[in-house]
Amino acid sequence: MSQPEEKPQGDPWHAFGYVVAGVAFYGFLGWLADRWLGTTFLVAVGILAGAALGIFMTARRFRMTPVAPPDPPAPPDSPKSDSSDEQ
Repeated sequence: MSQPEEKPQGDPWHAFGYVVAGVAFYGFLGWLADRWLGTTFLVAVGILAGAALGIFMTARRFRMTPVAPPDPPAPPDSPKSDSSDEQ
């Protein structure tokens, strides 16, 4: 009971939902575009694009480690002398 509770890393159903929703939405848009343009390949393009975007959104949402900001630049080794003091 004295152990700290661990936060869940992510629900697999959310990941599944992202991929399925992407495939369904973009597949439907591809089907509509096929009907409008009289083509037959845009459904497949929409399904593939939806799957790729769903996987991307899943990876972005459930990333394990946050991206750290870059380190600030190091200060110069020697202090600069003022040119007005030397004249």
